[in-house]
Amino acid sequence: MPVDTIEAYNAAQEPSDRAICERIMALIGAHLAGAERKMWHAHPVWFLDGNPIVGYGKLKSCVRLMFWSGQTFDAAGLTPTGTFKAAEKRYTDADQIDANELKAWLADGARIQWDYKNIYKRKGRLERLV
Repeated sequence: MPVDTIEAYNAAQEPSDRAICERIMALIGAHLAGAERKMWHAHPVWFLDGNPIVGYGKLKSCVRLMFWSGQTFDAAGLTPTGTFKAAEKRYTDADQIDANELKAWLADGARIQWDYKNIYKRKGRLERLV
């Protein structure tokens, strides 16, 4: 059954994964002021001006935190993923989440963005926004 809110998504997870999701959600909410948040492609995602910045989702063995422009961030600690500019961090326990590290990534996410909102219009070509 699909969930329609981030809170419902988190509540549907096993207790250890729920703790990870709730901690990530709280940190994003505290450090990405003004972002729109919604379920997008069945996962919690935060947007600035319609552009996806950060989201997370349950994988088989972990919870993956993903930043759409993360490969170009100044702060270290993310692993490249996919064919564009995205990078990720995977967690198996809420205690692995370093609040300062996540805060730095969120600051970079607000400051360094690629235009994912218009990627289809540009036929898969990304342009740097900020």
